[in-house]
Amino acid sequence: MTTTSTGTQNKSGGARVHVQRFGTFLSGMIMPNIAAFIAWGLITAFFIPTGWTPNETVAKMVGPMIVYLLPLLIANTGGRMVYGIRGGVIATIATMGVIVGSEIPMFIGAMLVGPLSAYLLKKLDSLWAGKIKPGFEMLVDNFSAGILGGILALGAFFGIAPVVTGFSSVLESGVNWLVANNLLPLASILVEPGKVLFLNNAINHGVFTPIGVQQVSESGKSLLFLIEANPGPGLGILLAYSFFGLGLARASAPGAIIIHFLGGIHEIYFPYVLMKPILILAAIGGGMTGVATNVAFQTGLRAPASPGSIFAVLIQTASDSYVGVILSVILSATVSFLIAAVILRSSRKRDIANGLDGDLTGAVAKTEAMKGKSSSVLGGLAGAGTTATGTSRPVKNIVFACDAGMGSSAMGASVLRNKIKKAGLEGITVVNQAIANLDGTADLVITHQDLAARAQAKSPDSIFVSVDNFMNSPKYDEVVTLLQSRATEEATR
Repeated sequence: MTTTSTGTQNKSGGARVHVQRFGTFLSGMIMPNIAAFIAWGLITAFFIPTGWTPNETVAKMVGPMIVYLLPLLIANTGGRMVYGIRGGVIATIATMGVIVGSEIPMFIGAMLVGPLSAYLLKKLDSLWAGKIKPGFEMLVDNFSAGILGGILALGAFFGIAPVVTGFSSVLESGVNWLVANNLLPLASILVEPGKVLFLNNAINHGVFTPIGVQQVSESGKSLLFLIEANPGPGLGILLAYSFFGLGLARASAPGAIIIHFLGGIHEIYFPYVLMKPILILAAIGGGMTGVATNVAFQTGLRAPASPGSIFAVLIQTASDSYVGVILSVILSATVSFLIAAVILRSSRKRDIANGLDGDLTGAVAKTEAMKGKSSSVLGGLAGAGTTATGTSRPVKNIVFACDAGMGSSAMGASVLRNKIKKAGLEGITVVNQAIANLDGTADLVITHQDLAARAQAKSPDSIFVSVDNFMNSPKYDEVVTLLQSRATEEATR
């Protein structure tokens, strides 16, 4: 029985890692280009005929940006992720085929053709790698990429563009059907659990953004941009912890509210839900309320709100949608707060009796103890990273890794960087990176426990520390203590 249970857990965890990896790849093509989406959204918001300051001349940029610029940026990014600069070039060439071969913005086509064309070029180059006579490398590289790019562009024009157009029409029809039948709020049943499992970027930028941008090109706005990005559900949960939580969770919740609601880093509230998984009901209730409100008021945004800050949401809100959007945030926060408050208050006495004081690291420590593992960073690192001679591996390069490498990891890196500075330690760099960009050069990698498996696969020779909260982990102090001890050892040698 135990073996079966463990095997099931391993399969479940492995499946989640694969889903996270695939979702990260999709969102990885969108996230680096969010600035371009924002620029397009602002130009649209200001200068189209229904915008804040209509200008027919400037508005001429809106169409080419959504038809050519954004898909080509996505394709180039996807190609680079697969095969560097050459991959980005051929991805851009091939994607012109789906762009010209369709009458709708080809975001899905770019996300498909870009990486695929780069992969094919990578395989083609491998056929004669090391077999070309010196002096002919550039000739072969340029002509092989050019010929393959032309062939792929033609194939995309005649073959892939019609398929993607049909697929996009089916997706849009499905969304429209959900809206027409008042069923779109049900999407929150899948979206909210997916978010706290760190699939938020994949859901928002891999699924909703391509369809939403297409809707914007047709109607000037899309409520799909708010299904995942609405900060209301997370705000309600954090408010409930602020009033009815226990221990460190209650003490840290007000600060988390600022980071979540104003900064737009939604990952900050995920550990609060994972600490008491039944709170996912509060997130779902709040999410459904927000979506239902936007459906009722027929509101939407003109471009993705990334990060999901209330400021970004309001900046991208369509001119006729402010009342509905603001209400969707307020009502979703209210509903999630009420549900979370009931859950936290009803379990308060039981948590106190069981010694659960609301410490965000408590659950992890108890789980590791039951498995016979130490949750101590010092215990884990003291024997880690040793060389053949038995000396401890120096830790000079620390990397915080998260899904996108921008939000939660940046906050964690800032916290540890300040602690290292206060400790007087020098010569230690602390940076943040996307897991996909780990290259094995980091001495120490710090990541969220739910992302640890993926991070270890990317940088197997690094020392690893997993935390359940990037902002308030006591393991940071243990890391600093370890660094101090190793600095002392080096100084006395």
